Amino acid sequence: MSIYVVTGTDEGRVSEEALALFEELKPEGGDEFANEVIEGQADNAEHANSISAQVVEGLQTMGFFGGDKVVWLKGATFCGTDRTSEAERAKAGVENILETLKMGLPQGVIFLLSTTGLDKRRAFYKWLHKNAEMKSYDKIDVSRDGWEEEVAVMVTRVSKEKGLQLSGDALATFVQLAGAETRQINGELEKLDLYLGPERREVTVEDVQTMVPLTHKGVIWEISRALEGRNAGRAIELIDAQLSKNESAVGLVKAAMIPTVRNLFFAKLATSDGSVSAANYKAFQGSLGRLPAQKKALLPKKKDGEVNAWGLFAAAQKARRFTLSHLQKCLEYCLAADRALVTTAQDHRMVLHRLVIQVCGK
Repeated sequence: MSIYVVTGTDEGRVSEEALALFEELKPEGGDEFANEVIEGQADNAEHANSISAQVVEGLQTMGFFGGDKVVWLKGATFCGTDRTSEAERAKAGVENILETLKMGLPQGVIFLLSTTGLDKRRAFYKWLHKNAEMKSYDKIDVSRDGWEEEVAVMVTRVSKEKGLQLSGDALATFVQLAGAETRQINGELEKLDLYLGPERREVTVEDVQTMVPLTHKGVIWEISRALEGRNAGRAIELIDAQLSKNESAVGLVKAAMIPTVRNLFFAKLATSDGSVSAANYKAFQGSLGRLPAQKKALLPKKKDGEVNAWGLFAAAQKARRFTLSHLQKCLEYCLAADRALVTTAQDHRMVLHRLVIQVCGK
């Protein structure tokens, strides 16, 4: 194989994997200067056309002294659906690269393309899909149930590579504060590594809270934690801070409040008869798997159809503070608040405050 593509929406992961692949593909013992790394960040369509011309020239030229070489179009920004990519000059440049690839590369020449934007409707993508070795790394969708578990797996893998021990509440806190971006996760783990130093390797919740900044996703998580703790004052304080930044009240209800109440309700439902153990995650996950199909069908699912054990386990620890009947009423309160925000002229701040008091109250 002489053509490789690394793509996907996760910019940090694409960058890392492309660099690793480039190092792997470089001719062993070859001349470093023979390889060509062409930066693909185009300022405009004309610049994109110029970059494409450099790529074509590189692909048509043998390595120094007839040796092998890699031509890497790195971080191309003109192969997608944005304004620059759609311009005729940019399209013409990409088509020239495609025609060069179709004609066949000289012996020993390898082409590597890395990009976060690759329009699947175009002939360029379709040809690469059939003729190149393609790897795709997309961002984890944090709007879907079960995203936390996917991120936790990635965080655990990277932290082990750094010799860090990150588990339990510290891992859960890190996942919620750092989010799902590979570049952000790597950066925050690097900071924790430096902060702890070589003598201490176990990361605590306090370490995470000290070093990992409160992102927008982190604020949503903090609102959820306040609701779970029935801390109305803290929840209202966080909500008011977001509203002052012109955050959407509807967005706060849908991102923080409804998912929190829903997870508390289903966690309480799953554990109410004592058949599901919340002692630790593995025991909890195993208990959920043994539930009757009828009861399991009621629980929230991940995209693969499995029960979202991670989200329910985190909620199960907090659901002890609530009764099942109160949580059922809270679901109704959430629905009423959502309708009020969308269909009435009620003050959004007061609607959210009322919902917080209803959830955190008796």
